[in-house]
Parts: sequence; structure tokens; C-alpha cells
Amino acid sequence: MNSSIYQPFKNFDFKYKNCFLSGDTLKTPITEINVLPDWLLALANFSGQEQIKLLDESVRSYNTLKVPVNTEILEQFVDPLEAKIATAFQGGYAAVSKLEEIDLFKWVGKFMYSLIYIEMNAAIKLQQLSSDGVNMSQGLMHKFGNLHTMIQSIYLNVDFEDFEPWSIVVVPLADQDHYFSFRDEINTMTFSLKLKDFGIIMCLQDNGTNKRFHKEILDQIAGKALLEQQFEELCARFFYSAYLFNRLPEYTILPVEGTIYISPMPLKGASSKPLFDNWQHKTYAQVLENFWKRWGHTLFEIIKDPLAPMSYFNPPALPPAY
Repeated sequence: MNSSIYQPFKNFDFKYKNCFLSGDTLKTPITEINVLPDWLLALANFSGQEQIKLLDESVRSYNTLKVPVNTEILEQFVDPLEAKIATAFQGGYAAVSKLEEIDLFKWVGKFMYSLIYIEMNAAIKLQQLSSDGVNMSQGLMHKFGNLHTMIQSIYLNVDFEDFEPWSIVVVPLADQDHYFSFRDEINTMTFSLKLKDFGIIMCLQDNGTNKRFHKEILDQIAGKALLEQQFEELCARFFYSAYLFNRLPEYTILPVEGTIYISPMPLKGASSKPLFDNWQHKTYAQVLENFWKRWGHTLFEIIKDPLAPMSYFNPPALPPAY
């Protein structure tokens, strides 16, 4: 198997001419696939006309969000991954909780990178981003490029050497028939999803640090079905801590005899600074207000006690604030 690494951020290859995963155009034809696959729309009882706002403030319907893919890679690798995830999602928490984390990572990573691809294409078209990316944050390019290298594990042999680049949490939900919804924050590589009787939270490039940061609350809720408000509160905690995470993970990436080996550089590096900036309840409460918007909780209500923000968990098990 070819183990060469396609690096689209080297020449900003987001023009819908090459496969978004492999960059290949020669072996087999290129087709376009939906970012939100048909099986997911059907499971969510969506028509595809539902809308999403992109970073450039444009509004697109789900069924117009597409990326180019090599038909051979689609048939041999992408479709089988989609089938595996679709079967698990149909089975609810009992099935999703048994998925290997690497498969969830590949699927969510592909979803997130597809949205990044679309955002990059739109930014270049609107001349908000030069064709060589010179006016894009080098840190973001670095993270996006690393994510793309990692999701090439969909069709290449990739070995994460004695580490996992992600934090993944799968929880059962008390309500057995949740509507489908998702959130993504591409700057921090954070994602959440809820459907049927399960919720998923994922930080795609933190080497597991966010999951360790929230160990106390995760241990407390282990095996317990969460109320929807509790799940959204848990999401708010992860999205906020991902924002506080102040390292840019570095990796050694080495292709050898058909396999790409990826190993992490120490996150602490030469810095004595903690991995996370100080948790501030007031800022966290602002994040939480957005996640709880459906229930009408105001910021004043959430932070009425500045030392103990409102929580649906008992005890709240919040990180210490400074």
C-alpha cells in the first residue's frame, strides 16, 4: 500500500479538483460526497434542507455540503467506515459505546476536516484567504494539517505509537429519542453530537488531556444516563477547557515500508506553564449560557453565586477557578 503523505496545506489544495483525503486524481475518477451522509439524515428524519451558517456568514443547506473524493477510496474505505458507524448509530448507546475509538475518531475527523475543506474553499473564493494561505494563522494550518494526516488512516496504515491524539467521551442519555444535533469548533478541534439515546464529545487533537482534566466529573457520571441539560453542561465544560488548552501538539511523522508512524512530542516541552490557562467561572458561565439557551437560563441565573455556577450535577465537580 502507498504510504506517501498528502499535505494539502502545502499548496492550499481546496479547489475541488483532487480527492480531499488522498489528493489523487489519476487512478480513478473524482466524485463528490455529502458531508452529512444520507444515512445520517435519514436516521435524524432530516430532509437535507436544514441549514448551517459557515464562518463567512453564508448559510448553506446540509445537502449542499460536499467534498471531492476518489471513487476507489470511497468504495474501498470511506463507504465501509460509514456503514460501520451507521450500524452503530442505529443501535444507539449500546452499540456506539462498543465502537473502537479509532473508528469514531476517523469518522468525526473526516466530518470536521470536510467542513474545514469547505471553509477553506469559500475563503479563497472570497479572497479572504490567499491561494497560498499566507494570511492564515500558522498555528491553525499546523493543527489542520496534522488532523488531515491522521484521518488518512481511513485508507492508509497509520500507527499512533503508544498514544491516542484524541479525547473521546460517549455517554448514555436518559431520553431514548433525542433529535440529532451537533456542534463543532474548528479552532480548538472540538466536536459534540447527540442522537437517539447517546451523546458524543470529542477533542480531536489534545492527546487525551481534556479527558484527564475532567476526570472527576467523568468518574462521577460513569455508566449513568444523563439528562439533556447535563449533557449540554458536560459539552460546555469540554468546549471551554479546549479553549483554555494552551499547547500546540507536535508530532513526529515517519512513513516506513507502507505504514505511517505518528508519535507525540512532550506537551510540556521546555515550558513550566500548566497545560491549561486558568479556569474562570464567569467566562465558563458565558459558554454554558449558550449551551443552555434552549432552557432559557440567563447568565445572571447561572453565575448568581460567582464561586459556584449553576449545575445540573450533584456535586458539580467543577474545576477550581482562579
